[in-house]
Amino acid sequence: MSRNPWFETVAEAQRRAKKYLPSSVYGALVAGSERGRTLSDNTDAFAELGFAPRVVGHHAERDLSTTVLGVKSAFPVVISPTGVQAVHPDGEVAVARAAADRGVVMGLSSFASKPVEEVTAANPNTFYQMYWTGSREAMAQRMERARAAGAKALIATLDWSFSNGRDWGSPSIPEKIDFKAALKFAPDVLTRPSWLSKFARSGHIPDLTAPNLQPPGGTAPTFFGAYFEWMQTTPPTWDDVKWMREEWGGPFLLKGVSRVDDAKRAVDAGVSAVSVSNHGGNNLDTTPAAIRLLPPIAEAVGHEVEVLLDGGVRRGGDVAKALALGARAVLIGRAYLWGLAANGEAGVGNVLDILRGGLDSAVLGLGHSSVHELSPDDLYVPEGFTRALGAGK
Repeated sequence: MSRNPWFETVAEAQRRAKKYLPSSVYGALVAGSERGRTLSDNTDAFAELGFAPRVVGHHAERDLSTTVLGVKSAFPVVISPTGVQAVHPDGEVAVARAAADRGVVMGLSSFASKPVEEVTAANPNTFYQMYWTGSREAMAQRMERARAAGAKALIATLDWSFSNGRDWGSPSIPEKIDFKAALKFAPDVLTRPSWLSKFARSGHIPDLTAPNLQPPGGTAPTFFGAYFEWMQTTPPTWDDVKWMREEWGGPFLLKGVSRVDDAKRAVDAGVSAVSVSNHGGNNLDTTPAAIRLLPPIAEAVGHEVEVLLDGGVRRGGDVAKALALGARAVLIGRAYLWGLAANGEAGVGNVLDILRGGLDSAVLGLGHSSVHELSPDDLYVPEGFTRALGAGK
């Protein structure tokens, strides 16, 4: 008798992903940097926040819907863009389908393993994500391609300092899968026959190229080739952010904001939204958890632009806490990747159902009829919980 493919928590999806994936692939999903303090604080900080539930006055009908950058969403969760998704043959297309089925927005990385055209066909409500990499001409061409494919917003991710080194060791990832790489990784891969057979049945091996960075008439770079270009590109200025926003010409989200002064500069640059994020703990270690950074930023700019949160969300209750502290919506990354590894498209849908169910329970228990009614009054926030970076004295 086969195991029930359904799982009841994101933690269980992670356990299954760890059993299913080759250790190098699983290690790439866990990621983190240095001591992993930010990685753990992103999730642990949510547990420091307590709910203040009501005993009477609950609502039988609850509205979880919202809009993100003008796009309707069944509930306030957005798929965060992540790079090459070699955990499943269908990769980003499977994620996009699951998101579309649940009525939420798909975020697609420019480092993704599937072309933007395939992803927008699977989910018309797709936001395209870009790094500041290559020439302005190349970036303008990539934006035009995403626009032509139907992407409804641009996400600019600029919070990266190329931190490396993990106390628990970094996974070994090849630049491309060739005979030499296959031999090297055979001992790791052969211990995960289910993962290997799924790719074998699909008729292709994991693709470690970035098709969305393919220049006209050229070939798609490998992931590490694209990463090297990114490292060699002169970091952007605020004028570059303004150029990027103007070149895109539509809804524009700046991802990776952790400081109040940066959030204000982003507003001055004309962004539509900011995402409070520390790149999932993969950037400068000991940066505070995203949820600790959210309240001061939401207070400073939330009346001018939409404020989203990305980092550490594992439960629907986490979504409710983020909304109560000023977020319009949250983005999720590792959570859906573990679902994808555990059970493909259905696993991603499973994760989204978990988050929706947990959010609905929180809205019910707090005595509200809509997610838009959530406020700090619904929480116990311990003294000293928030971190107001760049806010002055």
